[in-house]
Amino acid sequence: MTSSETSRPTVGRSDGADAARVVFVGDSITDAGRDRTDRASLGDGYVALVAAELRREAPEAEAVNVGISGDRAVDLERRWQADVAAASPDVLSVYVGVNDTWRAFDSDDPTTAEDFEATYRRLLAQVGAGTRLILVEPFLLPVRDEQRAWLDDLAGKRAVVARLAAETGAPLVPLHAVLTEAAGDDPAAYAPDGVHPTPAGSRVIADAWLAAYRGGTGIGGVPAAEVDGAGVRS
Repeated sequence: MTSSETSRPTVGRSDGADAARVVFVGDSITDAGRDRTDRASLGDGYVALVAAELRREAPEAEAVNVGISGDRAVDLERRWQADVAAASPDVLSVYVGVNDTWRAFDSDDPTTAEDFEATYRRLLAQVGAGTRLILVEPFLLPVRDEQRAWLDDLAGKRAVVARLAAETGAPLVPLHAVLTEAAGDDPAAYAPDGVHPTPAGSRVIADAWLAAYRGGTGIGGVPAAEVDGAGVRS
């Protein structure tokens, strides 16, 4: 280990582990309008909110946003080595899946749950043993009647993420349940198109991420009694 590695800042967690560099990979919800020419740019979504909280705990801790709008799991796979492995994460947050559902309905380009899982497993197989994982389930807040048909397809992707979190011991961020509860009868206040969060939605995502990161019970901080047999909270 080099002297620069030993001096890297740490972010303490309730379980005693520390992290210096937290890398966020995903789609537009992670991207959130970041400047892709500037490594320090975090966008204006949940990543920036999480980074601000982590830096309050350890001011020199580093957050890196490598989200790209429109990405599906296969897109993450294509750029994994260049964008994720090259960033040398101490903590890696993976958030993908809604576009794997969306493209089935707007482009007639479906991704089966089985294909999604196979790709996701290949991604996780590339993660170094010293990297701590956080897996974020995709969410959908239907704001149009036709979007309700997406929910069954998305449930398959959610189940994959929950299953892989359980298998790997990674915290799961149960966004679908959390945002559904927060949105109540006004989903557009949290995601006007059902997918892309407002500032209020980003705050909910950030808080759910931080709760999973800081620990809890069951899968990813969700009490075990609230997780069904497929690993998806109803």
